[in-house]
Amino acid sequence: MRIIEHYLEKVKDRDLVLVLPEGHDERVVKAARIIKDRGIAKPILLGKNGAIAKAKEQAGVDLTDIEIIDPKESVHLEAYIEKYRAEREDMPEGVARRLVSRPLFFAGMTVKAGAADAMVGGVAHATASLIQASVLTIGLQPGIQTVSSYFLMVIPKFQDEINKKFIYADCAVNIDPSAEELADIALASAASAEKLLEEEIRVAFLSYATRGSATGSSVDKVKTALALAKERNPSLAIDGEFQADTAIIPRVAAKKVKDDSEVAGKANVLIFPDLDAGNISYKLTQYMAGAQAIGPFLQGFAKPISDLSRGASVEDIIAAATITLAQV
Repeated sequence: MRIIEHYLEKVKDRDLVLVLPEGHDERVVKAARIIKDRGIAKPILLGKNGAIAKAKEQAGVDLTDIEIIDPKESVHLEAYIEKYRAEREDMPEGVARRLVSRPLFFAGMTVKAGAADAMVGGVAHATASLIQASVLTIGLQPGIQTVSSYFLMVIPKFQDEINKKFIYADCAVNIDPSAEELADIALASAASAEKLLEEEIRVAFLSYATRGSATGSSVDKVKTALALAKERNPSLAIDGEFQADTAIIPRVAAKKVKDDSEVAGKANVLIFPDLDAGNISYKLTQYMAGAQAIGPFLQGFAKPISDLSRGASVEDIIAAATITLAQV
């Protein structure tokens, strides 16, 4: 995909390091080989040596110049255990050892320690397991308490623009976020957009109402979330509550929003009130507008992390790695 090639040019040859905690999977091994050969990043494969050797044979690739680590045998294990326990004074050493020896936790500690810039996983782990390990190791961005997700949506032709990019959030994690969680999602999405959109960020809280045109508990939640987000980041261009057309179409915004707004009609980060709205909207955009829906990517963490579907292809892994590394 051309959009992936665009981000690949931004990350290649930067000597970034990517840790892949599922080295026993032949798709991950194949992806690691390509990531290394194309200069996207230096991959680190985690897993038992025998399992990775088997995956290498299945993939038919050479891993001679790729770093392979068995967490239980790593020279870094003791330091990572000590670092993990330093933030948990009452944790027994044996418990910390069992956790940090697991590939997901070891990968998180690799990022936490600065030995890797980002982590991509999920082909053999549930999203909840990846999130839990990442929260306990890498941690969250300062001021953020909610893990969320976003899609990078690329619309082939929107208004007068070709390949117009939007961030859609949250479309995969939080079912019915509270106002506080919705504010977190908006601020985390703005931070993600800063790395990916290469234009001024304008965040819109979406609703079935525009500036009080209708009432309801959902509208009230969005209004509260907007107020919280503005209070926490007054310099961010963020507004709402807007119906979708008001957020992205200038002529509609001009009719429905009478006061000055930096966002109305010009939003490029769309915050949905719940998972129903977000998930339905991204799929409709994908199939009815022929858009690329790249993701979902996790956000809110202190360092870039990406979750993969169990059925991810080699190309999917490479794309996720590229977009994740573009946020470093």
